[in-house]
Amino acid sequence: MMRGSHDFSSRADYEAFLKATFAQLNAGRQARFAEEIKILHRLPLRRLESFTRETVRVGPGSTVRVKHNTYSVNSRLIGEMVEARVYIDYIDIWYAQRRVERLPRLRGSGKHYINYRHIIDWLVRKPGAFADYRYREDLFPSSTFRIAYDVLKKRSEARADREYLKILYLAARESESGVEATLAALIDRGEAISADDVEEMLLSAATLESPREIIVADVDLSTYDALLEGVG
Repeated sequence: MMRGSHDFSSRADYEAFLKATFAQLNAGRQARFAEEIKILHRLPLRRLESFTRETVRVGPGSTVRVKHNTYSVNSRLIGEMVEARVYIDYIDIWYAQRRVERLPRLRGSGKHYINYRHIIDWLVRKPGAFADYRYREDLFPSSTFRIAYDVLKKRSEARADREYLKILYLAARESESGVEATLAALIDRGEAISADDVEEMLLSAATLESPREIIVADVDLSTYDALLEGVG
C-alpha cells in the first residue's frame, strides 16, 4: 500500500525500504525521543542475544527435535547432547564449543528437514533400516533416484535397498548431479543399474554427455522505446 507493489528484487531491497520508512516515520518524533534519552538507563554490559538456546539429545535416527520440528544432523552425533541456537531464519547446531551444522528453520510444528548426507554413513552400515525408515521419502534427492530405486526393486527385491544406499553414498561423497546424470543415462538405455556401474561411469567423464552451451542473445533496449512511442 505504501509503495504500490509488494514485489522486491531482493531481501536487501526490502530491508532498505523498511529502513527508509522508519526514518520517515520517526523524523517528527525527535523532540520526544530527546526527552526519553535523558531518563534512559545504561545499556547492559553484554549484548542481548539474537537467538534462543535449546539443549537436545541426538536420537538413534540421527535427528533432533527443536521447536516442535525434526531436523537431521550428522550421524556421528547419535546419542550426544548438542546445543541448538534458534535464529529467525535458521538453526545452528553446536557441539564441543563449535558449530557443526546450519539448518534452515521450519515454520509451524510437526514438520521435518532430513538431509540424506547426514545419515547415509549410518544407513550404509545398517541397510536393513532403510525399508522402515520414517523419513525414507526424503532419501530420494530427485525423481531420477526414485526411478532408479524402483528399477533395482524389480531386478532384485532382496538387494535393492543395499544397492541403492551405495549409490546414494556415491552421491553424498562424489557428486549428486554426476550420479543423477549417470542414473538417467542408464535408465534411458534400459541397462541394469548397480553401484559399481554408476561409480565406473562417474569416474569416466567420456561416457557422459557434455553440458550443452546455451547462448543468450543481447537485449535490444530500443524496442522498449518503440513501445513507449506507441502508447502515445
